[in-house]
Amino acid sequence: MKAAEVRSKFIEYFKSKGHTHVESSSLIPASDPTLLFTNSGMVQFKNVFTGSEKRPYTRATTHQKSVRAGGKHNDLDNVGHTSRHHTFFEMLGNFSFGDYFKKEAIHYAWDLLTNVYKIPETKLYVTIHINDDEAFKIWNKQEKVPAEKISRFDKDNFWQMADTGPCGPCSEIFYDHGPQPNCPDPKNCKVGCSCDRFVEIWNLVFMQFNRDDKGIDHPLPKPSVDTGSGLERLSAVMQGVASNYDTDLFTDLFKVMSNVSGKKYSKGHNDETSIAMRVMADHARASAFLIADGVIPSNEGRGYVLRRIMRRGIRYGKKLTEKSLILPTVKEVISKMSDVYPELKKRQDFILSTVKTEEDKFLETLEHGTNLLTSEIKKLKTKEIPGEIVF
Repeated sequence: MKAAEVRSKFIEYFKSKGHTHVESSSLIPASDPTLLFTNSGMVQFKNVFTGSEKRPYTRATTHQKSVRAGGKHNDLDNVGHTSRHHTFFEMLGNFSFGDYFKKEAIHYAWDLLTNVYKIPETKLYVTIHINDDEAFKIWNKQEKVPAEKISRFDKDNFWQMADTGPCGPCSEIFYDHGPQPNCPDPKNCKVGCSCDRFVEIWNLVFMQFNRDDKGIDHPLPKPSVDTGSGLERLSAVMQGVASNYDTDLFTDLFKVMSNVSGKKYSKGHNDETSIAMRVMADHARASAFLIADGVIPSNEGRGYVLRRIMRRGIRYGKKLTEKSLILPTVKEVISKMSDVYPELKKRQDFILSTVKTEEDKFLETLEHGTNLLTSEIKKLKTKEIPGEIVF
């Protein structure tokens, strides 16, 4: 199943259950100085959950563009070296604002995964908060999930918006990709193992408390639901591949890079070429979407994070070819994703000109720095380079 179909089936399913389809919000959070970027589906509903904003609906579903590359959620250095880390990704979500709660949320998730996406129940596992007996009963009695496939965790299964405010237990659904060669303890491998066998594909947050400044949890008058399923991870499951980068969300980007560089991407491999292509693919997606939403490369704030992402991608691209890789890859991102996110096509000329300008600036800096370093090394009489030169 193509990623586009995974996305559309998710939205259509929840629309059929009375949810209003709400378009993705900008990657720049509206009126929220606590976040650099929109990093999950619930961000645009934050004020609805706290009760300070009212909407004309009590159920919503979204496919939210998200970026995690700064602050608390910073996976930048891992991108390209693993099968699941990204700076840009899409979060599929369904939300209840004081409407339904655990029974319905759990049923919707299980029904969609097993009856719509047709994922075998034998491949799915569930986690709950250590004290959430209610969720256990719903999974076990209502959805018939065997008790031995339900694991209890503490901190990993409790969600809070901040030190104070709405919070509550959560329940996660994991997919079993099968035994992994890198598993540290294959005989005892289970959910929570550090290998890539069990991968979280859905998180259901049950917001049922309001935590005060003394750390006391008070029951909310209208408990709510915030769920999220990563499109990239779910697409990997639906396409029978172990890595997000082996899905159709990325294959066309690799083809463009191969055409320019003459080098080939190898599925599942961590050779230098494949790592560089994964970095470029991810960073081109993040760059295109961030610029489309108004972020400009700079030396501070959001612009600095974008600059880091772009320059990291360009640097890895130079390992493959002296030709520009980021520009044609960004073009392909725009072409591939404009049907779902029309802002890409609308701002295409601006996106491409911004990318080219930043690439030109970085290559000048890189050339100057390389020449300076080479010159200083030739002058060295010891094994140390003066600090002021390094700076």
